[in-house]
Amino acid sequence: MNQKILERNHKLIRITTVPISLEKLLNNQLLFMKDYYEVTAISSDKENLERVGKSQNIPVYAVEMTRKITPWQDLKALWQLYRYLKKEQPLIVHTHTPKAGTIGMIASKMAGIPHRLHTVAGLPLLETNGSKRKLLNFVEKITYSCASKIYSNSKGLKNIIIQEGFCKPEKLKIIANGSTNGIDTQFFNPEKIATEDILDLKKSLGIKPEEFVFVYVGRLTGDKGINELLVAFQKITTQFNQAKLLLVGFFESELDPLRKESLLEIEKNSQVIFVPFQKDVRPYYAVSDVLVFPSYREGFPNAVLEAGAMRLPSIVTNINGCNEIIEHQKNGILIPPKDCNALFTAMKEIITDTNLRNYLQQNARPMVVSRFEQIVVWEALLAEYQKLESHV
Repeated sequence: MNQKILERNHKLIRITTVPISLEKLLNNQLLFMKDYYEVTAISSDKENLERVGKSQNIPVYAVEMTRKITPWQDLKALWQLYRYLKKEQPLIVHTHTPKAGTIGMIASKMAGIPHRLHTVAGLPLLETNGSKRKLLNFVEKITYSCASKIYSNSKGLKNIIIQEGFCKPEKLKIIANGSTNGIDTQFFNPEKIATEDILDLKKSLGIKPEEFVFVYVGRLTGDKGINELLVAFQKITTQFNQAKLLLVGFFESELDPLRKESLLEIEKNSQVIFVPFQKDVRPYYAVSDVLVFPSYREGFPNAVLEAGAMRLPSIVTNINGCNEIIEHQKNGILIPPKDCNALFTAMKEIITDTNLRNYLQQNARPMVVSRFEQIVVWEALLAEYQKLESHV
């Protein structure tokens, strides 16, 4: 084995488009991998990236990437990343999120990196059509062709990738039972939140003890089904004046804005509570009764795992990822995507049928703990990396 291979045998580089993905999508996973590899994180937004690097105690390298189609900026990022990888010569480059995947896999291939891994946690292109869809399909195929291995984080996503012809089935694999990072069920545990803290938070949010709380956690965008959720909740409020809708997250007004009437509803409806992005979302699950997650497309949604671990049943759309966590009428309710009436019916059923709600609730946490414990996912990915070490 030559000296260059020896030098790079334990260098692992993880790349995401924006630092929040390192922080939330891969929470503490890099810290775990640091015991086995020389880990470096690459993303855009140098200031926030350095903050994440300090929290995970790993070196970082900033490459400005955008989440939009920006050819000149993308080429600049590709060249910068290629030069860095050519110099560092890591054993493994592992990318997440679409833009980081494309730039990271092309740059890694150009730099001669032996193991080029890309995790697919969702396909935004599924909600596009026409010439833009053709372009995104082409880019996706380039990403996969440059990768040596593709990991889909759900069974449904794997099937979609094969159906779309993005890569051959033998190049695809799912780590453990799915999910990019699993869930720390000791952290997401309702017993860790004091009753006094729950009462205080309810008071500060204006939630009365007798009120029923639907919660949504995540990006407040069109493709997360927020427009449909607000329409369905409007109908709920005409029949149940003790219902509240708690929205925890952030808007993406450039990429996928909500309808004007939805924004007005959030602002004007006193039964809708908006809370901006929170580092610790556990208290917000703790003050709630049910998660509502009517997304159009997913990879493997963390919010549904978190809510389940916090003993909340979920109303989710019957799409890949969601339907691998939720079993209909066992730990939640499955509904068709983009269907306001079905969403309203499910929300009404879960308010009115106490026996059903109690049954779903008692199954919620055990069904997450038994299948998606975080350390299981980390160790399965580590085993995957270690298999690569003898194949340079």
